[in-house]
Amino acid sequence: MWLKPEEVLLKNALKLWATVKSNDYFILQRRRGYGEGSGGLAGLLVGTLDAVLDSTSKVAPFRILHQTPDSQVYWIIACGASEEEITQHWEWLQQNIMRTLSVFDSSDDITSFVQGKIRGLIAEEGKVSLVQEEDPEKFREALLRFESWFSLPAKEKLVTYYSCSYWRGRVPCQGWLYLSTNFLCFYSYLLGNEVKLVISWVEISRLEKTSSVLLTESIRVCSGGEEHCFSMFLHLQQTFLLMEQLADYAVRRLIDKETFPSDHILTDPLQITKRGLETHARNEAFRAFFRLPREENLLEVYESFLWVPFSHFNTLGKICVSENYLCFASQDGSKCHLIIAMREILSVEKPDRSSRALTVCMRGKRALRFSEVRDFERLAGTIRRQCGNTASPQHSASSQMLLECGEDEEGLMVGQKDSSKTVSTEALMNVFHPQDAENLDPKMLKEKMKEQSWQIHFAEYGRGTSMFCTKKTRDLIVRGVPESLRGELWMLFSGAVNDMATHPGHYSELVEASLGTSSLATDEIERDLHRSLPDHPAFQSDTGISALRRVLTAYAYRNPKIGYCQAMNILASVLLLYAKEEEAFWLLVAVCERMLPDYFNRRIIGALVDQAVFEDLIREHLSQLTEHMTDLTFLSSVSLSWFLTLFISVLPIESAVNVVDCFFFDGIKAILQLGLATLDYNMEALLCCNDDTEAVTILSRFFDSVANKDSPLPATVQQAPVGSNNRAAQRVDISDLIREAYEKYGDIKSEEVESMRRRNKLYVIQTLEDTTRQNAVRVVAQEVKFSASHMDELYVLFKRQHFLSCYWTVSSPALQHHDPSLPYLEQYQLGRAQFTSLFLLLQPWSSGAYTHTLARWTFRLLDDNNDGLVNFREFCRALDILYSGSFTEKLKFLFKMHLPPVCSPDSPDDGVIRKSPEKGRGKVDLQAYLKQWQDEIQRKEESIKDLPRIDQAQFIQLSKTLYSLFHGDPEEEALFRAVARVTSLLLRMEEVGRRLQEDLAPSQTSSTSPQSPSPSKTPISAPPPQTASPVEGAVEQLQTLQVDQDPSSPGQVTSDGGAPSSPDGTSDPPSSSTMETEPANTPSEHTAPPSPQAMDWSFSFEQVLASLLNEPVLVRFFEKPVDVQGHLDRAKRDQLKAQINK
Repeated sequence: MWLKPEEVLLKNALKLWATVKSNDYFILQRRRGYGEGSGGLAGLLVGTLDAVLDSTSKVAPFRILHQTPDSQVYWIIACGASEEEITQHWEWLQQNIMRTLSVFDSSDDITSFVQGKIRGLIAEEGKVSLVQEEDPEKFREALLRFESWFSLPAKEKLVTYYSCSYWRGRVPCQGWLYLSTNFLCFYSYLLGNEVKLVISWVEISRLEKTSSVLLTESIRVCSGGEEHCFSMFLHLQQTFLLMEQLADYAVRRLIDKETFPSDHILTDPLQITKRGLETHARNEAFRAFFRLPREENLLEVYESFLWVPFSHFNTLGKICVSENYLCFASQDGSKCHLIIAMREILSVEKPDRSSRALTVCMRGKRALRFSEVRDFERLAGTIRRQCGNTASPQHSASSQMLLECGEDEEGLMVGQKDSSKTVSTEALMNVFHPQDAENLDPKMLKEKMKEQSWQIHFAEYGRGTSMFCTKKTRDLIVRGVPESLRGELWMLFSGAVNDMATHPGHYSELVEASLGTSSLATDEIERDLHRSLPDHPAFQSDTGISALRRVLTAYAYRNPKIGYCQAMNILASVLLLYAKEEEAFWLLVAVCERMLPDYFNRRIIGALVDQAVFEDLIREHLSQLTEHMTDLTFLSSVSLSWFLTLFISVLPIESAVNVVDCFFFDGIKAILQLGLATLDYNMEALLCCNDDTEAVTILSRFFDSVANKDSPLPATVQQAPVGSNNRAAQRVDISDLIREAYEKYGDIKSEEVESMRRRNKLYVIQTLEDTTRQNAVRVVAQEVKFSASHMDELYVLFKRQHFLSCYWTVSSPALQHHDPSLPYLEQYQLGRAQFTSLFLLLQPWSSGAYTHTLARWTFRLLDDNNDGLVNFREFCRALDILYSGSFTEKLKFLFKMHLPPVCSPDSPDDGVIRKSPEKGRGKVDLQAYLKQWQDEIQRKEESIKDLPRIDQAQFIQLSKTLYSLFHGDPEEEALFRAVARVTSLLLRMEEVGRRLQEDLAPSQTSSTSPQSPSPSKTPISAPPPQTASPVEGAVEQLQTLQVDQDPSSPGQVTSDGGAPSSPDGTSDPPSSSTMETEPANTPSEHTAPPSPQAMDWSFSFEQVLASLLNEPVLVRFFEKPVDVQGHLDRAKRDQLKAQINK
């Protein structure tokens, strides 16, 4: 079968493969252990490995590789299960490809042509193979196995499955790899040895393809400090890409809190499919390559030839059709691509059916001719249909209207008082430094020559969105863009011109809506306005400052998730110099949301990812520097500003704009190349450095020496370097530096950079998460008695509990209220349901039927700010008391749980999260923060004398709670008796005190009221005829609870705390009747309303503590050591099961 061309490493594979046939361009190989000459150690090894594999995962025994004579790179293009099958492929190549290759002069052209033909063959066979791979019956069987083996919740969505081998040490275990929305699972059962593995995608720190001596390629997964290796895939690259997509989806959904409102494929985690993920990846790659708006999706793809008028040659490539654009990209090494907006197309003609050709007529009297289109009639219908759906008049008219308005308002822009509300319609460079057409100095003459070169390019290749982009275009970019064309070309190459055309009037609406708003973002914008290019005349006036304020504020209003971050002001100020205000806004959108994803947020994840990519490229291309500097972290910290500001912060503005030119054409690849060229230029000096400070000095002096010798800007606009007294011979021209970067490192491919980005993103995010964990653990560890290892495990459990509530829902409250900008102690918080699940796993006592009640009351006690959430510090403090607290601390904790409002009845708002989702992004109340900080410093230990007294109903419930804690304890009966004695003693003591008070009250009343009855007629100690005493009623309830808690007990505790009654009932009960108790989970209904005599009596904490201290068995129970590690291990084992049983 034909395979998508992929690079292969032959260094370690030569021992496993033997060459059967070869020519100048292709090699046919047989896997050792098959056919003739299958003996020997290598053959035995391969045979042993393949023997444990089933038919769906065996490595094909035959394959064909493509190679050009002057290249060391090999591409696998076909494989076969039999010699007959692979021979057919070999003969087809000989008859159809070999003759054609002789006409090419370049090896790159040969490889591109071969790859294009092989992809075309795969596309023809795609429909049949797709049906075979997605057999519904087989998938249903796999789903049943997945559910039975791993016992995950029924909502967990299985995406796909593969047969593979899992390596445990040096032994492979053949089994099945299951990829679901939230987990990577593997199962193997061989010779009685069962291997079961479940890894959450969000906990993976490394996911990469590796090569070893035994196996040419495998997939390595790192999670929780452990490495897992999977190999023997039939389609390893396809599997790896899907694993990357699932891991990235989990990170974006759970850690970055993305909801994917504009992408219906990813909105619902319960509906994720393999085909949907592949479609999403294809759409993202399509938009990234052609720099299209994020609303565009790849609808159809056609292989075709395009007539290129400037070279008089038909170039092979693919036509890609989206909702509003027709795009073409060559595949023959010419690196030519073209974007045509549907709004620019006037008609589609089919002049020659025999050649299956189409002619697309566009505005400006231009036409494009596509030939050899397999389904040209369908393509023609699609273009006509899409053109009919595109509101081209509105789009084209919007920009023209802006130009007309700009001519009228240009005179009002400079010096206008109310400039904060006026949108500038002219680039600031044209206002503060208009070009003098009569100036004929050498620099201006060279500038005119550049303009003329671009005008010739426009005449030959077209101008605007439908311009051909080729190698010549890149050459012109490297030489430098003329000042007058910079804004136009930035808009074109970044794709911002398409964004602005698709959203006419959007910027003006944002400016109007954002006027007068106040937030944390606007405060930071105002603070940084005058720090943006402060030496440039444009930002020393109100005109430039107001335009910068409007652009940044409008963007913060458009995208509150990003809001405003440092370095955005520097970038936006440079954009405003060369582009009109609305154009600068859309350029900022393109940079922040497409070209530099995740750069401008609180954690600058995107910049850190590119730093990791930069380190990998340094190891690959600058090995001398790597050997000298074993730790490349220093280079990452130094180069961070290079990436965040596109070298604007380290280079003079007249040189930095040349870097920005290359960035808008080639993306982040241009910045990486220039970074490598900078280090290479200073290699000798860096190798002689003894410390980091010396290296920083060398790089700083180098950037000061960089100049733009061709810049036509006057001295008032240019930034003079710090080392201005250096000799001219030491100056470095920015054009030479950029040219050197492209010559030495231009072979770095954008696809490789994107692959490296994906590979390093997981590691960067997990590193940041580890830093957050370390900070949180370090702060909380000072307040609790847990060991460092136990704190780490508690944090992992706490964080995992937070994610478990988000796995199987579209809009989890915990996910919505997760804000990465919050302090690290509040990064992850639990709602009541989440807290209850985790508390039940970690509580030190078995509470029986009271378990959920205690968890609910504990949550209320910890949620002192009533926001419906508990953070890691609060959770650890509570567990520390229950695990390691003294008898007094534990009793005080239980005592406070039975005080209102903690023990109040449930309400509809109970457990509802009341925190704003954007708490961390609102306007900061500094006074409130200072007061909270002062309270934290002055907080003192709560004294037992500060606790309020507990009334009868609350005391009865406290006694019942104590009874519930003893369930299953070896000394359960003795503990019951001890609590009964204490409660009886306290109740009788309180009764005696009450009767003494009642004894004094009638005498005082009789002295003031002659009608009152004589005390001798009504005994003071006698209760009313029909009412039981409060103590008797309380003892009845406690006695009944004891029977409910321990039905197997041989008897009941008497009301005075004496011995239990005998089984034959000879002992008299303490009262004539027993009250029924309600279920334990409704504590408000456990007791009947107290009688009037019992309304005003209560106990202090000191009384309860003193009474319980007299019972050694109770003291032993509460001071008994808790097996912390045992509880943590059990929680880790049962955490997922608890979620299933909910």
